[in-house]
Amino acid sequence: MTDPSSFRTGFKFSSLLKRGVAEVIVEQELIQLLESGKRLRLKQGFDPSTTDIHLGHVAGLRKLRQFQELGHKVILIVGDWTARIGDPSGQSATRPMLSQKEVAANAQTYLRQFFKVVDKDKTEVRWQSEWYDKFTLNEVIKLTSRFTIAQLLAREDFNKRYSSGNPISLTEMLYPLLQGYDSVVIKADVEFGGTDQKFNCLLGRELQQSMGQSPQQVFLVPLLIGTDGSQKMSKSLGNHIGIVEPPREMYSKVMSIPDHLIIDYFELVTDVPDEEIAEFKKQLNTHSVNPIKLKKRLAYEIATQFHGHKAASEAEEYFTKVFQKREIPEEIPEYVFAASYTEDRLYHIDIAPTLLQEGLVKSNSELKRLLTQGAIELDGEKISSSLIAAHSGSILRIGRRRFVKIAIHANPKF
Repeated sequence: MTDPSSFRTGFKFSSLLKRGVAEVIVEQELIQLLESGKRLRLKQGFDPSTTDIHLGHVAGLRKLRQFQELGHKVILIVGDWTARIGDPSGQSATRPMLSQKEVAANAQTYLRQFFKVVDKDKTEVRWQSEWYDKFTLNEVIKLTSRFTIAQLLAREDFNKRYSSGNPISLTEMLYPLLQGYDSVVIKADVEFGGTDQKFNCLLGRELQQSMGQSPQQVFLVPLLIGTDGSQKMSKSLGNHIGIVEPPREMYSKVMSIPDHLIIDYFELVTDVPDEEIAEFKKQLNTHSVNPIKLKKRLAYEIATQFHGHKAASEAEEYFTKVFQKREIPEEIPEYVFAASYTEDRLYHIDIAPTLLQEGLVKSNSELKRLLTQGAIELDGEKISSSLIAAHSGSILRIGRRRFVKIAIHANPKF
């Protein structure tokens, strides 16, 4: 393991503390810790509310890896208690209430993917249940007594809901206290999180001080915007790029991001040098480069990171053939559609039931929207209705990336 003290002299923190960083609290104190030679304890917590890690998580995980390469240690806290809190009001799509069984299953998937980015040998995994299973009511009351309702209402999402008259449960208010207490238990030197975690991280810092510990530094990374170009990347919002998705899917999803996100993605989730990114930014601003060229470089970098050069090259070739040259891929999944036969050797088909049943569209409203937008094609022709006339073997193209080969289940009464 690298000795952090070897970096005391002449080590430059510009890339570590600036690129892909939203805010460091307190930056000068963190620099002093880094220069001291102390092996820092880096806190990273996660609530296993879903099964997969996406690029939005990777922005922060890459920073953890960079600190590990300097010899520091990550303490990964599995929020098997806070994940069960969720949003009891049921108003949040990104924070559902989960059972203990669901949390445990999600956590195992998350851990396997976490170590695709972070060095497992330099990571200590801790589960909140280690200490919260033993928590008594007396300890809960002592913890809550350290903060006021006014302090908790300073959190932006709580404040908005309170101001608009939407309910906030006491259970939800416990969440930042529990996250803060995690820092006390593991004696964290630095806590990492997205900008949406600022309040909770600062509360942990304050709680450490009130309990006689040195306050943790807070290291915040920007929230990566998803493929929709407007909201933070989230699996529940369907705008994510998962790190275990097949290389073709990953590559094509990166190619679908809006142009204004290109530089952010380069900075947050690739190792492309700063000087090169600065040149990309200049070219985009002066319109001297086709954004597609930069996106292809970006997609290749990301696919290589998780699947290797060979798979990334194959994904690039597939994208060029199918999406740029509009050719039909050689391998297309086949699905069975109920149909009635007609005399002109065509079948009358309602594509809606199969598309919904197989998860090819999420809902009838999504199907209607795609049809209205002309985003579904049958054998190269746009369709505006779910009722079609097709051959066995006809090809449906749904959106930009999904192809379906039609197999027929004939039903005379259809």
